[in-house]
Amino acid sequence: MSETVYNRIAMLRAERGVSRRQLSEALGIHYQTVGYLERGEYSPSLFLALRIAQYFEVPVEVVFSTDPFPRLGSAERSA
Repeated sequence: MSETVYNRIAMLRAERGVSRRQLSEALGIHYQTVGYLERGEYSPSLFLALRIAQYFEVPVEVVFSTDPFPRLGSAERSA
């Protein structure tokens, strides 16, 4: 069983026009940590995951998942 944690941090940042540096300053972490998180090179602590979700004002499961998120536009559309 893989312990990979998938996330939507980059998508949420892009939607809200937030830079890695802005997010890192708001969370009190190094800006490179945001990049590591986005690329899946680092899994956040529960505390950090909850703080990220709180920053974006969404439930934590909107940001993080143990299953890959579907790609946007990948679902077939009904006619």
